[in-house]
Amino acid sequence: MRRAVFLDRDGVINRKAPTESEYVTRWEQIDLLPGVGEAVARLNRAGFCVYIVTNQRSVAKGLVTTSELELVHQRLCARLEQEGARIDGVYYCPHELEPPCDCRKPKPGMLLRAAREHDIDLRVSWMIGDSGKDVQAGKQAGCRTVHLVPSLTSTKDGADVVAPSLLAAVQRILELTTDSGSDRFELAKRS
Repeated sequence: MRRAVFLDRDGVINRKAPTESEYVTRWEQIDLLPGVGEAVARLNRAGFCVYIVTNQRSVAKGLVTTSELELVHQRLCARLEQEGARIDGVYYCPHELEPPCDCRKPKPGMLLRAAREHDIDLRVSWMIGDSGKDVQAGKQAGCRTVHLVPSLTSTKDGADVVAPSLLAAVQRILELTTDSGSDRFELAKRS
C-alpha cells in the first residue's frame, strides 16, 4: 500500500477568489501560492503520492463545465510539473450543497475513492487544507491532518498540525515521517 498527501486546491495550492461568493473557474485566475512547487516536489521525493481533492460547487452553479474545470486542472498539473512537482490525480466534487452527496467535504468520499483506486493506506496519509471542512474530511477518512492558518492562530477543528503555508506543512510532515515510510507521528504526538 502507498502513502499519500491530499491537498485542497483554493487556499492551499492557489489563491482563493477575492470573496466567498466568487469562484476560481478559469486558468487565468490560478495564482500559485509561494513554495507550492517545492512543497509538492519534496513530497514526491519522499515517496508520497499527491492528490488534489477539491469542492467545486461552481460546476453545479453553471459557472464552469466539467470539461473546462478538467482543463484548468490539467494546466495546473502541467505547470507544477515544470517545477519538478507531480500531482498524481485530481478529484473534485461538482455538486451543490443540497441534496447532500458523499464526496463534498467535509464528507470523505473523494479521499476514500482515491484510496480504493490507488491502493492508498489512509492511516499513514495526510490531508492538508485551509478549512475545518478539509480537516473533518481527512479525519473521517482516517488520515492525519494539517490546517493551514496564515497567522498560526490555534484552531478548534482538531487538526494534528497547524502550519502557515503548504511548504511549512510539508516540512513538518517530513519531520514526522521517514523516507522508509516508518511513522514517528504517534511518538511525536505523545511527547
